[in-house]
Amino acid sequence: MRITGTGHASMRIDTAAGSILCDPWVNPAYFASWFPFPDNSQLDWESLGDVDYLYVSHLHRDHFDAEHLKRFISKKATVLLPEYPTSQLEDELRELGFTSFFKTRSNEVHELDGGLKVMIQALISPTDGPIGDSSLWIEHDGVRVLNQNDARPTDLSTFAELGHVHAHMLQFSGAIWYPMVYELPQAAKTAFGKQKRDRQFDRTWRYIDDLKADHVFPIAGPPCFLDDELWQFNDIHGDEGNIFPDQSVFMSEYAKVGGTNGVVLLPGSVSELTTGSIETTHPTDVDEFFAGKKAHLEEMRERKAPIIAAEKASWRHPEIDVLGELKKRIEPLLEESIYLAKGVGGPVRFDLLAYDGESVESIVVDFPGKQVRPYADEKVRYRFKTQRELIEHLIFIDEGDWVNSLFLSCRFSAARIGQYNEFVYAFFKCLSEERLQYAEGWYDEHEKSVDAEDTELGGWTVQRRCPHLKADLSRFGIVDGNVLTCQLHGWKFDLPTGKCLTSVGHKIRAEKTAAEPAARAE
Repeated sequence: MRITGTGHASMRIDTAAGSILCDPWVNPAYFASWFPFPDNSQLDWESLGDVDYLYVSHLHRDHFDAEHLKRFISKKATVLLPEYPTSQLEDELRELGFTSFFKTRSNEVHELDGGLKVMIQALISPTDGPIGDSSLWIEHDGVRVLNQNDARPTDLSTFAELGHVHAHMLQFSGAIWYPMVYELPQAAKTAFGKQKRDRQFDRTWRYIDDLKADHVFPIAGPPCFLDDELWQFNDIHGDEGNIFPDQSVFMSEYAKVGGTNGVVLLPGSVSELTTGSIETTHPTDVDEFFAGKKAHLEEMRERKAPIIAAEKASWRHPEIDVLGELKKRIEPLLEESIYLAKGVGGPVRFDLLAYDGESVESIVVDFPGKQVRPYADEKVRYRFKTQRELIEHLIFIDEGDWVNSLFLSCRFSAARIGQYNEFVYAFFKCLSEERLQYAEGWYDEHEKSVDAEDTELGGWTVQRRCPHLKADLSRFGIVDGNVLTCQLHGWKFDLPTGKCLTSVGHKIRAEKTAAEPAARAE
């Protein structure tokens, strides 16, 4: 099996039974904030895109690059489609000209022509990608590969049971806006960022240890930030709280925990993989490349500046009545929302900075009142501040997922009183009838399900499945004193009260494990 690195979470996998291109991303994403690093735009995409199969793990724009898919990827390719609750991924690929789809069933092995076997595990909670994320398992001629990309399965046993895996590709770096955008003292941002960075690595080590593959490939990150306004997010400033470590940092940290089987793929790197060996060649020296990271980024910044400028010039739509359009689009969804609205529990304020960079229009999405209205000087727990033209553009393109656009762009600041609230972000990624109804149904089913199975951790008997997204706490749970941490997403719970310390809701069932009675003296 030949694995060719094509940047970020993308790779081309060649076997004697056919080739699969995974998640090709080249063009900037999220309001021209994210670019692939190392740069992959100069690869021979005409050849790389001439494949038998295409796999797009999910709709995040650093995995689903519509412009690139339309221009470079063969429309003769058969799309390996995850089993998602909505048809949006298939619909968008059809719009780009793809016509051949192999609809997989989650966790089921499918045999394709020539003995090529694939299995796609689809994750379908409202917080997984934009209504879905997935991992791809491949086997041919005894060689097995798991492309986990940035999916977060509760465990990897489904893949391990299919036989020993020879190559494991997985995310290790950040792909979020926290804590950088929050209006916090710098010392607090650094502390929270370091905590998140450490948690990212801990989760990665856990996945690696679960699967025990022969070779581990760090992929799916980090992006680079080439706009001057976002330059500080690149991990080149010696900031221990930066959540975007690169592959060279991964290799260093992995070595500290005893890892010796890491393989870095630059764009153009090729790994020849068998059941007993791997040989990797690179287009340039890997260590030298990352040693010169800052210079590479500065060169990219200069080269990509016209692209960023062109994107920015397209955002303003002064003819749009922002308040009126938001009322028209969001109020019907508020009327239908039960679980998400209850979960948010109060008004969310958006401060829109005008073109002059000074005047501000404040709009409130009032979840209890089921309306969008001007801010009325009331106290709010959740506040966002961004440029007016970004909201205008979201309205102009009828964007139904603000997470997969505005929030991941990091082109905003945020403040909150109290804990993180997942329902705020869940709602703003479900700004369509289909998505909202799915999310409401998922939370309804999740809320009513009772997981009676228990596990014992650190002197406590707790429900085995995390109340957040049902991670197996016997594998991911760690107890420190009276606090349980689920390492899959870093959520914390106070065991004596069951209260979630990370977000509102999600109470855990827990009690002190009864002490064993002392043996009676004979």
